[in-house]
Amino acid sequence: MRNVTLILDDGTRFRGQSFGYEKPVAGEVVFNTAMTGYPESLTDPSYAGQLMTLTYPLVGNYGVPPFTIEGNGLATFMESEKIHAEAIIVSDYSENYSHWNAVESLADWLKREHVPGITGIDTRELTKVLREHGVMMGRIVFDDNEELRMKNEESTFGGNEELRMKNEESTFGGNEELRMKNEESGCAAVPHGNSSFGGEADILHSSFSVLHSSFNYGEVNYVDRVSCKDIIVYAGDKSYSLATVLPKEELNASIAQLDSSFFIPHSSLRKKVVLVDCGVKTNILRCLLRRGVEVIRVPWDYDFNLLQFDGLFISNGPGDPDTCDAAVQNIRKAMANEKLPIFGICMGNQLLSKAGGAKIYKLKYGHRSHNQPVRMVGTERCFITSQNHGYAVDNNTLGADWEPLFVNMNDGSNEGIRHKRNPWFSAQFHPEAASGPTDTEFLFDEFVKLL
Repeated sequence: MRNVTLILDDGTRFRGQSFGYEKPVAGEVVFNTAMTGYPESLTDPSYAGQLMTLTYPLVGNYGVPPFTIEGNGLATFMESEKIHAEAIIVSDYSENYSHWNAVESLADWLKREHVPGITGIDTRELTKVLREHGVMMGRIVFDDNEELRMKNEESTFGGNEELRMKNEESTFGGNEELRMKNEESGCAAVPHGNSSFGGEADILHSSFSVLHSSFNYGEVNYVDRVSCKDIIVYAGDKSYSLATVLPKEELNASIAQLDSSFFIPHSSLRKKVVLVDCGVKTNILRCLLRRGVEVIRVPWDYDFNLLQFDGLFISNGPGDPDTCDAAVQNIRKAMANEKLPIFGICMGNQLLSKAGGAKIYKLKYGHRSHNQPVRMVGTERCFITSQNHGYAVDNNTLGADWEPLFVNMNDGSNEGIRHKRNPWFSAQFHPEAASGPTDTEFLFDEFVKLL
């Protein structure tokens, strides 16, 4: 294991060892309090752009299940086709695993997917820092590269900090962003191409150009990165793709012919649900398909309103919902049909709220766990839920026609909304679980009843 350092945006450093793929990465550092479910969490597209810290002390003890694909194209044991988290940070990694369904170690999986893993970190202290200051950006660097940078500075400037700063100013023209890019690449105040590191500096410099591109988490449209690019239709145990550039008439005709081509009995009785893919989890699709509907999965920014369908579903996804205005506008157009059933989950709750005129704000440290209690507003019913989100709906900005459906019992934040007259509702938590409690899966039943 190589020594690595996690550097937070405020300068706080945590030292540990690498057990995954060895490359520098940057992203938003978040913590997850779940005791199990790292295969599901790592493959959840909602974690795109994030360094996932697990507070449970022992990780890796049950290994990783096989990666298999079902006939309908869905991953059997994962929530998508690959790992989306930028890295995983744990206190104690268990190299030896034991589980009836495991085929490889967590370390082997991370290496195969080119995702870093860090162990030996005091995750309790890291979580305390994040709870005090809120989520912040961070980067993972390998200590040999860091030491190389510091040695070069020392040899070049002889420990003279004033001289080093002057050199940086002259080299980068006062451009702080450029200075930071260069420093984080491992070549501090040395102009690219004139370093005494030789080729190693070039490698470090080029690698950080990629690293820095994802460093401003809120400014990146991660939804566009993880959303499907074609239209994917799921019917029964089959699926097929259609190009988004096809005319709407041709798309509708192709979807109508799907049932007969797959020999699905009583196809005329099946309801069709358009799913806006903001980074949908596999188990959301599975929960819908188990209830006998056909799912038309469309890219997040695709105008689906000319398609023929019976209900609209808005999925979970990563990042800031304010980067997804195209989805908001398409949802708002769909709301012209006041009888159209609409159901949103996680980011789907936020996008539906925005379409209804509400505002979104960023939570201090987010909700990422399997034990979040939520209460259904107007009742004494409390549910234990699985959650993964960093933004929330501002209840005070809901219009007169809307009201909160669920509220978080820990901090009072919004956990879902509903329209007072129309069949539109949403949940901020994950009723499909995977992993976590299934207390609220009945919401899928409620949605299908409305179709």
